[in-house]
Amino acid sequence: MRIRDRHRFERSDGFTLIELLVVIAIIGVLISLLLPAVQSAREAARRAQCTNNMKQLGLALANYESAHGALPLAYGQRAVWDPQNNSGTYGDSGWGNWSPHALLLGFLEGRTVYNSLNLSISAAANCDNGIQATAAITRIASFLCPSSPLPQGGYGDYSAYGMTWIQDKLPGNNYFASTGATLCPWTSASPPGIFATETPGVESIRALRDILDGTSNTIAFGEWKTGDFNTNKASLTDAVNLLINDVNGVGGWTNPESQMPTGAAKFPAFLQACAGALPGSIGHGGDNWKYNKSHMGKSWILGMHGYTLGNTLLPPNPQYPNCNLEPWGGDLDAPTMIGLSSYHPGGANIAFADGSVRFLKSSTQMTVVWALGSRAGGEAISGDSY
Repeated sequence: MRIRDRHRFERSDGFTLIELLVVIAIIGVLISLLLPAVQSAREAARRAQCTNNMKQLGLALANYESAHGALPLAYGQRAVWDPQNNSGTYGDSGWGNWSPHALLLGFLEGRTVYNSLNLSISAAANCDNGIQATAAITRIASFLCPSSPLPQGGYGDYSAYGMTWIQDKLPGNNYFASTGATLCPWTSASPPGIFATETPGVESIRALRDILDGTSNTIAFGEWKTGDFNTNKASLTDAVNLLINDVNGVGGWTNPESQMPTGAAKFPAFLQACAGALPGSIGHGGDNWKYNKSHMGKSWILGMHGYTLGNTLLPPNPQYPNCNLEPWGGDLDAPTMIGLSSYHPGGANIAFADGSVRFLKSSTQMTVVWALGSRAGGEAISGDSY
């Protein structure tokens, strides 16, 4: 065979530039098609785990009620009622009392942590003295939604109060115990949710039999996003402090219009005030924390709005920020609106008092959310309304 004929049948071992570019383009198209599917599958798995966590909370609630003959309190179990804090066991207004989460921990996969809690005094007293230091910073998997980022950093510098332990880490909590459609659960005559308060002269013991609307129609726990923990950033997860007692009657410690639907006519003005205060909640230097409270869901041990208690005033992921009415600029132990939110597209999970878990859509009517949060409102709610 002649040399020129042999060259005719020889072939290069490599790809041409055009072939390589075509292959890269095809790979890019495949990745762009597959990536959303992979992300969707991962979110579905995270949402399933989140749902399971809430089912475990519902089961723990039923077991607690069976063992104690009552539901856990919202601001729970202390040795003595002492609002002046003469005994040094806890602060005023219920601040520092045990959360439902802490009381339910023995019925979850947290028996070791639960056994380390001294329930004979308040959670705050335990924490102030460092008694519950290890427990208070322990992350409980059953209280954390995999779709939500973990809180970052520590509680801050409380060394002046002897509370150096809380500078370590934040345990986080993505599930709140529902106090119903009210801004102020612990001093109202009868909070509409299933979790009662321990206040002299106020009903403080509730059981499943007291859920007259039916356990399958009453929210026990709701899901929320943890805060952004950045007081220099305006975010809907922040609790904007209006620094006033009420907005046209909505708010205040004992005002019946702080509860829905009683205050329904005035509630829109309250929401607008909250939205209008968000941009101005930053830019206050070292006092930013008084105006822009960004630490929602940081802890599971204290019974307080924003830590472990939330309300059913709005559907999930609303256009309004969380909101706080606290003229003295303290923590969240005041009339507060902090409710449903999540990183799941389209809504958030809710656990009913019977232990079932449903996905509540963001498009749900506000009045339906109020009704779902009440234990004895007498509302008729159809399953297709949410």
